[in-house]
Amino acid sequence: MKSYDRITIISFHTLCFLLFFVIPFNVTAAQIIALGTATKGGGFELFGKTLAAVINSTGSAVKLRAIPTRGSKQNLEYLSEGKIVLGLVEGNAARQALQGIERKKLDLRVLSVMYPNPGMFVVRADAGYKNILDLKGKKIAFGTRASGLRILANDVLTGIELVPARDFQQVILNKAAEGPILLLDNKVEALWGAGIGWPGFVKVANSSVGARFIPPTETQINMILKNHPHLRRMTVPAGTYNGQDKDIHSVGLWSLILISPSVSDDVAYHLAKALHQGETMMAKTLKQGQYTTAKNTRLNVNIDLLHPGVKKYFLEKNLFK
Repeated sequence: MKSYDRITIISFHTLCFLLFFVIPFNVTAAQIIALGTATKGGGFELFGKTLAAVINSTGSAVKLRAIPTRGSKQNLEYLSEGKIVLGLVEGNAARQALQGIERKKLDLRVLSVMYPNPGMFVVRADAGYKNILDLKGKKIAFGTRASGLRILANDVLTGIELVPARDFQQVILNKAAEGPILLLDNKVEALWGAGIGWPGFVKVANSSVGARFIPPTETQINMILKNHPHLRRMTVPAGTYNGQDKDIHSVGLWSLILISPSVSDDVAYHLAKALHQGETMMAKTLKQGQYTTAKNTRLNVNIDLLHPGVKKYFLEKNLFK
């Protein structure tokens, strides 16, 4: 029998899984890094594909390949297990992992900020709801099981003495793309989301029905910040979504691009450099991409959390001034 007759044939998808999630990733040899994103139709999937395209277009020696995952929680799991070395993580999920809050503390570093994530509900424009309290007892789509946005939802709602599982009929999604479809089909009364240019909000706002956004009121924001002081005031600028003619004020945290400390300083340096060089393209390509800058990273991330390779680049470019 010839030697190749004894080789077990595996499917292309199985091979991809082995390459990116089972076999340890050797960034030095391959110079191609798997970036964990999220489910189809969500903000992280869109951002991750755009980020990879921008970085890969800068001529950097280090390339990115965006890999769909179930979201922030799975990205943290894969990062801790060494299945990926770069992952997109919602700010609240990142905070819990980096500080060991209600979970095991993870030894991870920050490559860059993504964008701010002010949380709010969206309803159909023809619905009569005006305040979060109007949604009590209603069927609400709260995102996917592994999404960090559900952590933010819990903080926002418990901050005004509401509990998602008690005070609402929670609908947990398999994919982020299901949320706006359920809302537009009148199968849920509202959809929870966050961020600038979030795809779920975009789809509802661009529909024939249109959207109305329901953030916390000013009084509710003060209550939330008193009960959850780790959150920050954030604003969605007017015109971010179709039909949105006023600024929307809410609370949230910056989402982060987390990187394993096992990544060499040289690789992290090249990624930071490519990100910096690609800032203009990132902003032009994606509305929320305008926030993914070295300046915002410097202003919103403790220097001790930055990967040494990123710090080296920032020092070289005098970005700590």
